[in-house]
Amino acid sequence: MYLLFVCHGNICRSTMAESVMAHLLTEAALDQRVSVDSAATSTEEIGNPPHMGTRKELARRNIPLRAHRAQQITTRDAARADLILAMDHANVRNLKRMLPAEQHTKIRLLLSFAGRDEEIADPWYTGDFALTYYDVLEGCSALLTWVRQHF
Repeated sequence: MYLLFVCHGNICRSTMAESVMAHLLTEAALDQRVSVDSAATSTEEIGNPPHMGTRKELARRNIPLRAHRAQQITTRDAARADLILAMDHANVRNLKRMLPAEQHTKIRLLLSFAGRDEEIADPWYTGDFALTYYDVLEGCSALLTWVRQHF
């Protein structure tokens, strides 16, 4: 199974979700069967490392930061992904504009797995990386439950 986390720039939320989910999968001994990655809908941050706030928040939680440089999602990524996990409604709209219609059924809000039709606030604007972490953890934990049920 291949899970792809997506946000606007791929330096804050999606990279945090990628690292959190990888950590949860390792703890659940599913890391050899499920792979994760992250990407952006924009080109603004291409090549940049995860935001310092994301790095600090993950370090505070003892969650290893995955080596990553911001990249824009491609149609090849979408074709390979089993799920494309968007951080907010704008990401969903952008993904649906960028990707072929046959890939649209794979696109879900991350928090939808936790039964919430809510967005993960962008800490680029809020500055609150802890709040983002808690929402990402809730979404990824619920996603892990879904993966276990469907794997």
